[in-house]
Amino acid sequence: MTSASFTLTSAGVLFGFGLLFGAWKYACMARSENAQAPVYVDIAHRAALLYAFACVLLAQLCSQSAWPDAVNLAAAIVLVLYFSLAVFSYALHGALRDTDNQLERPHRLGKTTIADRVMRGFMASLITAEIGGFLVIFSGYLATLG
Repeated sequence: MTSASFTLTSAGVLFGFGLLFGAWKYACMARSENAQAPVYVDIAHRAALLYAFACVLLAQLCSQSAWPDAVNLAAAIVLVLYFSLAVFSYALHGALRDTDNQLERPHRLGKTTIADRVMRGFMASLITAEIGGFLVIFSGYLATLG
């Protein structure tokens, strides 16, 4: 599988989840007295759709990159992995209805708490992976410009 086909496939999968989360969001709104879905159901819906379009952008950048496809594919896998972890953590919080701010201390996951150092470590790895993966792919595109 090429980096471009991987990212386009990822876009389709994330878009599909975005649509499913949209139906879930509507069902929550229809049952709610104030016509609102839980915060993280809404966030999961929007994030899945936004990350789907981010994957389309990545597919275009990968297809134009000067780097070997294996480099772009590795960077794309890292990006999509973290996109997916973020979306599904939002969906999990939405399903559990355990928080309206996952970064609020103590960090809740259902009835358990996540240690602050674990949350900070995950967020640092997410930031590093997403920015780093994008920079690899984007620099490959920029290298073709001249």
